[in-house]
Amino acid sequence: MWQRWRSLHFSPVFLGLFGMLSLAGVAAAQPQNNAHRLTIEQLLEIKHPSDPLWSPDGRHVAFIWDDGGVYNLYVVDSAGRTSPLALTTFPHGEVSGAFWSHDGSVLYFPHGGDLWEVAATGGGPHAVWTTPEPEMDFVPSPDGMQVAFVRPSGGKPGTAEGQGSDLWIRSLASNQETHVVHDEAGIGGIRWSPDGSHLAYNGGMRRIPHNVSPSYSGAKLIFAVTEVTPGRLHVVSASGGSPVAIDVPQGADSSRWVDATHIVCEAVSSDYKTRTIYIADTTTGMARAIHEDVEDKFWSIPYDAGAEAQPSPNGRWIAFLSDVDGWDHLYVMPASGGAPVEIGKGDFESWRPAWSHDSRKIAFDANAPGHPGDRQLGITMIGDDPARATITYITSGRGTNIEPHWSPDDSRLVYQHTDPWNSADLFVTPAAAGSKAARISESMPAGIDHSLFVAPRLIHYPGANGEMVPAWLFVPKNLDRTKKHPAIVWIHGDGINQNYDGWHVERHYATYYTFHQYLLQEGYVVIAPDYRGSIGYGREWREGVYMDIGGKDAQDAWMAGDYLKTLPYVDSSRMGVWGLSYGGFFTLVAMTKQPTLFRAGIDVAGVVDFHMWYEDPYHSNWLISRIGTPEQYPEVYARTAPIDHIDRLARPLLILHGTADLNVPFMESVNLIDKALRQKKGNLISFMMYPGEFHYFDRTHVLRDAWQREAAWFATYVRGKKASVY
Repeated sequence: MWQRWRSLHFSPVFLGLFGMLSLAGVAAAQPQNNAHRLTIEQLLEIKHPSDPLWSPDGRHVAFIWDDGGVYNLYVVDSAGRTSPLALTTFPHGEVSGAFWSHDGSVLYFPHGGDLWEVAATGGGPHAVWTTPEPEMDFVPSPDGMQVAFVRPSGGKPGTAEGQGSDLWIRSLASNQETHVVHDEAGIGGIRWSPDGSHLAYNGGMRRIPHNVSPSYSGAKLIFAVTEVTPGRLHVVSASGGSPVAIDVPQGADSSRWVDATHIVCEAVSSDYKTRTIYIADTTTGMARAIHEDVEDKFWSIPYDAGAEAQPSPNGRWIAFLSDVDGWDHLYVMPASGGAPVEIGKGDFESWRPAWSHDSRKIAFDANAPGHPGDRQLGITMIGDDPARATITYITSGRGTNIEPHWSPDDSRLVYQHTDPWNSADLFVTPAAAGSKAARISESMPAGIDHSLFVAPRLIHYPGANGEMVPAWLFVPKNLDRTKKHPAIVWIHGDGINQNYDGWHVERHYATYYTFHQYLLQEGYVVIAPDYRGSIGYGREWREGVYMDIGGKDAQDAWMAGDYLKTLPYVDSSRMGVWGLSYGGFFTLVAMTKQPTLFRAGIDVAGVVDFHMWYEDPYHSNWLISRIGTPEQYPEVYARTAPIDHIDRLARPLLILHGTADLNVPFMESVNLIDKALRQKKGNLISFMMYPGEFHYFDRTHVLRDAWQREAAWFATYVRGKKASVY
């Protein structure tokens, strides 16, 4: 398998021609050799496509285009012969959850608590129906003639003060409604059985707010965290009646129908050491375990890798991901149970598997040994025997190709591609090696000079305990290497994330990659480490944080600064560090444990105290899996709290945080600033809050301010250049 990959990966299609996209010969935007410079305003115009949906006849693809936090629905010819057509133009659009009508003439989507529709040829969208109650979780039936949805019974569904939720079915032809079931709390995770006769759902889910306001915040400023209680899996007839509770652990999720009377789901144990896949008889509710993964440390396959059990459309097989051999690989087993077959072996990670409609093939994306930041699309031919499966890779070259979706006739795939010169866009390719793909979206603004973008280079440097840390080094074009230049260490967030060979595959982190292209233009050398805990390098590396978050992983990150010192063209006295979320936490660790290594730092929504983060029920499970509870291991929590060492701060620190942040509550930064003031460090700290902004910063006006503020901060304190510091 590796020999086959290798011949594809080093295909000369890309290596010899910058102007060609590395996906079996797809033409990309040609570079323009001019003196243009990248501007913040220009870079803010880069959009991001997601959620591609094939039309029933395969002639069109609908998708969501994110334009600075405004999400609208588009449709495009699947051959790429026309430009995408905007079906919605909501100025504050948050369109998601769209689906096609059975005949492909209409697209439906939730909006403002109602179901809306718009003709696939364009025209004004409008509500299919309106009711006083807000409705949610619209899911079409297999034949596309009905839609299931949730309507609150009173109050707010799933909250302590609510009166429960109801599951309804409505005919899209006659608008006749059928009440299916009532739940005293919340309903979610709705899935139709293949024959449309039953519905699976999670019931009993509640969201309980808690006030955690510190005494110094004032009488009118309230900070809250939300406790989410897991639901139980149920199945009910589409015509109504008593639901059948499925005998799987509370909180079991990722349920999928195997056939008309069986459902598969999975659960991770409370200590995060066991992942179990169950199959259940929906007529009796009885379930049995058909596969189990047991980990020495914790179950750690990335949340968006598609690791959950996925039945084949014909109900014969179940595919899933496991890291039992140390790498995330695809496995297939009989739906009735039996030994799983590993599809492909080697030091690479396979993610996002997708069954073909004929149940004979699985498409997926994977990296290759020595190329952790490039991802290619593969197709494994299962046929009638997984043990004889063969793998063919249908993309090659530099960049990432991810998240394949089969066309209705299984002849083509739509997927997302990025590389060092192109941000995320959608492409359609025949499901065969050597085929030419068609680009169906163009997310960069017209006129942008692709030749100005700087490609990263994968390097390794010694980190904590001498472990070699992979990292991506960016050196500005035409840099005079006889002189010393300023440098920036960027630390990605999430822990379970990574940098890629080009634009990041996720919208949120793609914006930071974009901003670094601006910093490179300003003359900074940039390095982005994939510290231990990062994904894409196998289980051992990503589980290296066990019982040690904020320890060797944080040291890996700030030791990128030590590596920069070895480069003859880097000025070791002018280095900055910054990061988002977990990367913001590492920035705070670096600024307090190595207070003179960096000239300045920027913390974007970083955790300041994991004990505080644990108390937010939204996050406690993540911490339990890695370092247990504060009661079990108080010493581990104590050494992972940069707020307790803020007295060591010696260099300027900029803190940015959104007030609507659920990942790292805004209160964390509030507490950090209060503690810094008590330690007489207020002269070193600058703070900007963004009202209503979420964790990553999405909206254009927020990004504009943040980028300008960050650029000015580094210019002043790292480059030593006079700049207007906000």
